[in-house]
Amino acid sequence: MEIFAIALYGIGALIAFVCTIILLVKAFQTSIWWGLGSIIVPFVALFFVIVHWPVAKKPFLVSLLSIPCFVVALLLAPDLATEISAQ
Repeated sequence: MEIFAIALYGIGALIAFVCTIILLVKAFQTSIWWGLGSIIVPFVALFFVIVHWPVAKKPFLVSLLSIPCFVVALLLAPDLATEISAQ
């Protein structure tokens, strides 16, 4: 069961990473300042999603799919989170 939890955790991390990169690309395509702000200033990426919803809707909503992956992985192997964070 722990292997399944690790796989779910990896899938969730991959989804979150790819969607974050896509959002950064869309922010840089909109403006260099949106892109730099999304990297440097906290919550600017979230503000970008709100202001430019038609552009950022799809990657943001797909990134929300990573949350159930993390939750189910945590429920399947609760001690896995402490092992991963300790490394």
